[in-house]
Amino acid sequence: MSFLYFIVNDILGQASILIALIAMIGLIALKKSVGQVITGTLKTLLGFLVLLAGANIIVNALIFLGEVFQKGFNMRGVVTDVGSIAGIAQQTLGRETALIMVLAFIINILVARFTRFKYIFLTGQASLWMATVCSVVGYMGGLRGTELILLGGTIAGLMSVSMPAIAQPIVRKITGSDDIALGHFCTLGYIIQAGVAKLTGDVSKSTEDLELPSAFSFLQDTYLSMMVVMIPIYLIPTIAAGPEVVAQYSNGVSYLIYAFLQSVQFVVGVYVLLAGVRLLLAEIVPAFRGIALRIVPNAIPALDCPVLFPYAPNAVIVGFLSTTLGSIIGMFLFPSVGLAMILPGMLTNFFAGGTAGIFANAVGGRRGAVIGGIFHGLLITLLPALLLPLLGSFGLQNVTFSDADIISVGLIYGHLLNFFH
Repeated sequence: MSFLYFIVNDILGQASILIALIAMIGLIALKKSVGQVITGTLKTLLGFLVLLAGANIIVNALIFLGEVFQKGFNMRGVVTDVGSIAGIAQQTLGRETALIMVLAFIINILVARFTRFKYIFLTGQASLWMATVCSVVGYMGGLRGTELILLGGTIAGLMSVSMPAIAQPIVRKITGSDDIALGHFCTLGYIIQAGVAKLTGDVSKSTEDLELPSAFSFLQDTYLSMMVVMIPIYLIPTIAAGPEVVAQYSNGVSYLIYAFLQSVQFVVGVYVLLAGVRLLLAEIVPAFRGIALRIVPNAIPALDCPVLFPYAPNAVIVGFLSTTLGSIIGMFLFPSVGLAMILPGMLTNFFAGGTAGIFANAVGGRRGAVIGGIFHGLLITLLPALLLPLLGSFGLQNVTFSDADIISVGLIYGHLLNFFH
């Protein structure tokens, strides 16, 4: 069991190591020299860790924003927190979750090898969340032992192939090729936002083609325009929250100055993240050709959502803001029909909302990204509220998942188990 834990948690559970190993296997399959294998493997690892460093900067800045947002506007409700459920699962279902994750990866490889769906899901954290929902919901639904592992692993493995396949037509439109796919379990939300955007938008007017007066030409720089948008987004809730709330973060710095610096830090995180994405893609795509040629013919790596950010950085911010607006509307709307109040999750709103904005812009331009984003915010607020009672019936109070695909699996899987058991 300790060796299995090492493999799943310390290797498969560490996305940076997993992707570096995949790159190494690809380079070996291409019969590269020892030096080229070492260089490609380490640069892939470096690129992913730079990406991760940028993501961590963003996460820390968004944690502060979420806190002042809730305290400043006196909001009480449930925050989507996959970490809480994962912690419960690791305590009581650690072995089952690990085995489901391993089985899912094996099924993913087999499906990619022997069918026309060539996607290999490489986002380790998302794979862990999918394995977690399958183990928790399956166990609470009455499954045990082999039955729990086989059914959960099959569901997770099929989701690892099907969701990148569903997203690929739009990913191809975004990137202009099939070199990469999207490996992120929020795909349902992306597709729904893209559908709304296509109906309501105008694809000829992209978020990336905004024309500004000469006095504002500096806003053509992605990072400067992002900074102009983020500064008031941080300052307004900080003013509402007051210096006492900010004091626990600011270490004696003026609360307004601290909020201002956090807004800039957010932009720094995006800059670092995108630098990591460029370095990662420069190495992983050529290396993956080895796997495509030798192991899984025509394999396509399904990578985490930030790999799409460089293709439409303005759409990321539009998607983030419009998704946040939609989630705020949903926060007040859905309790009126008897559902729990789900507070806006800034991390989900940025990473999932930003990616959904890219999808929407690709088929509906900037108007589609705004309108579709509001619908996306409503969806990712509704789904956790729908899952909450089911998890409550299993004894998990006031915790719920955040990713649309994972919640959908939990809802369908849980209700089917309740029906048959």
